Amino acid sequence: MPVGTSELSVYPLGLGTNTFNRPDAPGEFHTVLDGFVERGGNFIDTADMYSYWVPGNTGGESESVIGQWVASRRNRDDVVIATKVSGKPDMLGLAPATVTRGAEDSLRRLQTDYIDLYYAHYQDDETPIVESAAAFDALVTAGKVRAVALSNFSPQAIDEWFRVSRENGFALPVALQPRYSLVARGYETELLASAKRHEMSVFPYQVLAGGFLTGKYRTEADLEGRARAGAVEGYLTPEGLGVVSALDKVAAEHGTDAASVALAWASADGKITAPLAAATSTEQLDQLFAAAALTLAPEEVAALDEASVTFV
Repeated sequence: MPVGTSELSVYPLGLGTNTFNRPDAPGEFHTVLDGFVERGGNFIDTADMYSYWVPGNTGGESESVIGQWVASRRNRDDVVIATKVSGKPDMLGLAPATVTRGAEDSLRRLQTDYIDLYYAHYQDDETPIVESAAAFDALVTAGKVRAVALSNFSPQAIDEWFRVSRENGFALPVALQPRYSLVARGYETELLASAKRHEMSVFPYQVLAGGFLTGKYRTEADLEGRARAGAVEGYLTPEGLGVVSALDKVAAEHGTDAASVALAWASADGKITAPLAAATSTEQLDQLFAAAALTLAPEEVAALDEASVTFV
């Protein structure tokens, strides 16, 4: 699938790597990466901030794991790597110096001389957008970045980025990464229109809502001792559980699982280009690729839309 107006092309499923947190013991993560490309995947999503929240980490660990893998497999030109700047605790914001240094640091950790898709990770209201856009454009001009993208931006900020980029001849963003799932459908209100208006591909995150839409978490007891408890507990409501029930029904019709249906729903009707999803095992990869091959009937999409209407 083409990425916006760029020359990039990706498989319709991206591998999220915020769980790749051990550069000193990367074996299990490299196994997942191997399995991902063996199944036909080529789109790997990371960020400079992954995974600073793990005790002892400072950010950049995911990029380092990926860099080790690329170097050992000698497959850099076979994969599309997206990374981001502005969320690492010591590299917050989108000031030009931060963007430039962030790219250099990411290139070093990824053991590559170019980033395929470079995101402004979080909107920065303190730095004029024209300055940030100029810094990203300079990286494209230098050949260090192939294409520019935006994540967690408002429709107004997206419009402003495009306005100043067109006025100054800067590289235009080609992709958008918003939060989007059956229990977080705010993207549909204005951001979807923004993406279409600016011809941006859309690669949403949290499409499985921290694991809630896999159906594994249905009671408070299911969360005990789970690392993702904080991300999931807010969905344990009658409305949230109603969405899971609707997923179960559609999954049973297809002989598949709730997670595959949730991912397939996100891709239905051209609302997005490709979902991002994490995997910690080859078994989970099988689940993700099943979703990429799953086509839901219009009435099934409508039933899921109705079950999740309170989350729009």
